[in-house]
Amino acid sequence: MRRALLRWYRRSARALPWRATRDPYRVWVSEILLQQTRVETALPYYERFVDALPTVDALAAAPLDRVLRLWAGVGYYGRARRLHEAARVVVRERGGRFPSSSDEWQRLPGIGRYTAGAMASIVSGEPTPAVDGNVKRVLARLYGIEASIDAGPTQADLWRRAALLVARRSPGDFNQAMMELGARVCTARRPACAACPLRRWCVAWRDGLQDRLPVRSARRPVPRVDAVGGLVCEEDRCLLVRRLPTGLLGGLWTLPGGELRRGENHGDALRRHLRAMLGVEVEVGKRLAAVRHEFSHRRLRIHVYRCQLPGPVGLGGGEMLRWVSRGRLGRYAMAAVDRKVLAAALPGTVEGGVDDEPRSLAGRG
Repeated sequence: MRRALLRWYRRSARALPWRATRDPYRVWVSEILLQQTRVETALPYYERFVDALPTVDALAAAPLDRVLRLWAGVGYYGRARRLHEAARVVVRERGGRFPSSSDEWQRLPGIGRYTAGAMASIVSGEPTPAVDGNVKRVLARLYGIEASIDAGPTQADLWRRAALLVARRSPGDFNQAMMELGARVCTARRPACAACPLRRWCVAWRDGLQDRLPVRSARRPVPRVDAVGGLVCEEDRCLLVRRLPTGLLGGLWTLPGGELRRGENHGDALRRHLRAMLGVEVEVGKRLAAVRHEFSHRRLRIHVYRCQLPGPVGLGGGEMLRWVSRGRLGRYAMAAVDRKVLAAALPGTVEGGVDDEPRSLAGRG
């Protein structure tokens, strides 16, 4: 099986920029980008990111705002924050030296078992597995595993099987071959079994189970959430607020506002949020737009209103609140949902973004 898979990979693998190098920094950036992001989506962001920040020293020295701007549009911004934090650990505590083993990689911020295994096998040649969503699907079909791959015992079994299967020679190529197979051949829907190099060993193919496997646990229904945003402008400037550093879109800039409470109307919600942020009562005016945006875990609808301040307001040093001229709004690190909101409320000021949170979690496809 190993020989067949590696022959297929070396003949058929896509030519991707991070596969043409053993530079641990560039491989690392690609691995973080490819978590829950398709290859086609990740490619232009990878090129932009490594062109702007070509080394771990450059990433560690960059302000977080710049890192988030470069990441804008990819989604899952916690990945960018942890990448930045880990780069600073590598530079300041390890003298710029990257880990060489899976165990060492897992000591860095934001590095889990999968990324550690991928980095150690690809860069250092450690024969350790790397099990992502694509690999889970391949293994479940290959071995005919009918238990839910989301269950803890099944995940432990998949990692055990992957550890037994990984090639002792060329483990990095082997792990990438498993991922490539899942992305291009052993796909979630309509797998191309006739083209699979592992077909002769595959239990799912033998028993006609390829369309039933893998089994996933039932997902919870995605809730709908309503929120409000206030467009507060003063002459040619608009008010932006920085989100708290933790959470889904932490550290990014947005219009002031927030979610509605149960039974709360839009105006009351806006006044409540802006009172908490600015310490003043605002006058809520005309509704400018209603923007829908889907994340993997919720459907968001944002109602945007023009708001008027009662007078000059101090912003406390500009760390969390900032007046920004309309011509400079596009230079701030914003999530795609916030770019969509601004593009709807103030046409021509920023370009609308792509989805921040792709609903498909397969990645690497």
